[in-house]
Order: sequence, then structure tokens, then C-alpha cells
Amino acid sequence: MIVEVCANSLESAINAEKAGASRIELCSELAVGGITPSYGLLKMVSEEISIPVRVLIRPRSGDFSYSDAEFEIMKRDIELCAEIGFEGVVLGLLLPDFSLDESRLSVLRAIDPRLNMTFHRAFDWVSKPEEAMPIIENLGFDTILSSGQENKAINGVNLLSKLHQTAKQLTIMPGSGVNLETIQSFKEIGFHAIHLSAVQMNQKLAQRPKVPMNSASMLSDDAVPISNLEVIRQIVETVKI
Repeated sequence: MIVEVCANSLESAINAEKAGASRIELCSELAVGGITPSYGLLKMVSEEISIPVRVLIRPRSGDFSYSDAEFEIMKRDIELCAEIGFEGVVLGLLLPDFSLDESRLSVLRAIDPRLNMTFHRAFDWVSKPEEAMPIIENLGFDTILSSGQENKAINGVNLLSKLHQTAKQLTIMPGSGVNLETIQSFKEIGFHAIHLSAVQMNQKLAQRPKVPMNSASMLSDDAVPISNLEVIRQIVETVKI
């Protein structure tokens, strides 16, 4: 069984390799489901890690329906990952009605055929997962990461098992809430890959900071924070009076 570890830092990636993980999904900001890591982190991981690494291609948090500019960013990030020499990338694009954005997925797949591709948990939003799976396979993806459209993969195991049994060459990889308590269940069903982060929060400061830097109001699955043109214009005009 492939054990893929979602690593959010160089330290996490090193720990995953030392522990015997089969593969790493490299990302940043686990709290929002992950976004594409920085160039510096990509380079350091490519130099320090010898096991296969797939890089998350997600330009922002929130939904999986992207603007033209965001799509261009994704293309350039994939080109960079191919240039650096990573084994693969992880991505997913949907239309606003939660169907697959097939045309754009096809474009991204064609950027570098040498890259392996995982369709990430955007799959857990698709309205008809059993119809979406063969489309994803035909687009050239080799893996689908999914929780079975539930908060935790163990709760979505029925759908995951059905997809696993009907997939041809595609690997169905359970992820979300996978730990020592649930891993045996996935192993007994016969999944060929599993995805987990195994993170623990490490306290580094002697005391809690006075002013929080996290903003709960910015966390949303169906809305994206964007600087407002008119508000900025009014403020600029005000200070220049």
C-alpha cells in the first residue's frame, strides 16, 4: 500500500521520508485545505527529499472554480514543478455547478505528460462521483484523493469502496481523518494507497501572542476574499485630498 503523507513544510517532508512514507504531497496552509507551496520550499524539498513528491496546484483557498488569471497561475506552477523535476502534481477544477471543468483539466494535463496527476478532494464536491470518475481517468489522472464525500474517509468508505471496485487503472486513495484507528479498515478493504498528514501542533512560543493573526472571517468554501476596487479607490482619494 502506498502511504502518501501531506507535508506542509520541509520538516514535515523530512519526517515523512525518515518514517518510511512512499510519497509526499507537498503543500502549504493545511488549515485551508492546502495551497501551492512557495518557490523556496519547492526547491528545498527537491534538494532534500529522495522519495516521490507531488505538488499541490491550488492558487488560493476557497472553491475550485478559477478565474482566467488563476488558471494561468496554475499552468505556470505546473511548468515550474516539471522544470524542477517533481514526480507529479495534485489538482482539481470544477465549474460553479460542481461538475468537472473538463476543458481546463485537459489543458493542464497536456502541459507535461511526464508528470503523474492526482485529482484532489474537489472530487468530494462533484454532484455525480461515479460518472465523474471515468472522465477523470480518461483525462489522464492516475489517482483520485477522496473522503467519499464525507467529512472523514471512514464515514465515506461505502462510496470509496464502490469506486475502488469499479475503477480500471485509476487508484482511489482515501484521505481525511486517516490515522492509526482507521488504517486497518482501509487495508482490509484492499485500497492500494492511503493519504494522511499525521500532524500534531507543536507549541513554539512561551505565551500566547496578544494580538491574533488568524482571521476566521476569511475562511470560506463558497466565497473568496478579493480586495475591493471601489473601496481602495475611495480610500486613496480620501488620503490625497
